[in-house]
Amino acid sequence: MAHRPRISDVAALAGVSPATVSRALSGSGLVRSDTLERIEQAILQLGYVPDGSARALASGRANVVGAIIPTLDNAIFARAAQGLQTTLAMSGYQLLIATHEYRPAAEHMLVKALLGHAIDGLILVGADHPSPVWELLAARQVPLLITWAMHPTQPSLAFDNKRIGRLAAEHLLGLGHRQMGVISGFLNHNDRARGRLEGFRDALSDSGVELSADCIIEQPFGFEGGRAGLDQLLRKDVLPTAIFCGNDVLSVGCLLEAKARGLDVPRQLSVVGCDNLPITAQIEPALTTIALPTYELGQQAAHTLLRWLDTGVAPESVYLPIELIVRGTTALPPE
Repeated sequence: MAHRPRISDVAALAGVSPATVSRALSGSGLVRSDTLERIEQAILQLGYVPDGSARALASGRANVVGAIIPTLDNAIFARAAQGLQTTLAMSGYQLLIATHEYRPAAEHMLVKALLGHAIDGLILVGADHPSPVWELLAARQVPLLITWAMHPTQPSLAFDNKRIGRLAAEHLLGLGHRQMGVISGFLNHNDRARGRLEGFRDALSDSGVELSADCIIEQPFGFEGGRAGLDQLLRKDVLPTAIFCGNDVLSVGCLLEAKARGLDVPRQLSVVGCDNLPITAQIEPALTTIALPTYELGQQAAHTLLRWLDTGVAPESVYLPIELIVRGTTALPPE
């Protein structure tokens, strides 16, 4: 096995002490320019890469942030991850990212693995996590920022998921719909999906409209989930005139199934989504949806965590703005 160059090898080739090489790498400004040039040439010649864990021990900062998200197979999380990565990189930080695919046991293992690295902070999606995860975090006490949902005590950068559901319901109620259905991701271990459903039901209840349990369809997030969800709803004794989908991917799948069945959207069926993915403005008819600034969430999460690391002061929890975008998939219910 090839010998990995060490700081002592750089020092020997440059004709200086290891301490001088260390000062040069830290950018302290205490190394003479001719000595610094020799050290840089030695580093290039040997292919030396500084040990990040050693630097973390010496400086108390690794310049690495960890993030665990449900999946990258969904544009909303990919966009947030891109905003997070780009903003961290501009401040000289690296991002370690992992996905758990909505599996609590996998999330526990990933949190344990990331905490085993020299990370300065951690970002999680949602406030709903297994007890072993919270125990690990309490023991390590790494700065932890919750995103997408509000935690009662932990600093959070959130969307108001109940309000998302309420905005969708109020829009459909205002059009005159009374028979409605919901296509959601799996509610277990997903506080965002539960919050959106709760807000939707509460708004209907406030208007004297009941959403029966059999009109709430849980499906995997994806086009096929949206198609299967509509198929299930169309098998009910009373057909819905409007459907709220927990995200835009489910919504697009629902629209594809409606088209395949010859249903006219929005004259026979109205559909509301959530996310405002770019594709939703391009399809025909364009999707009515709740816009979530997901890229900005990633950016703001990075800025928030970096300020926390710089000041040592935990941030205040905040909600990011959301907005109903009315397009072509909603209209008055059929007579």
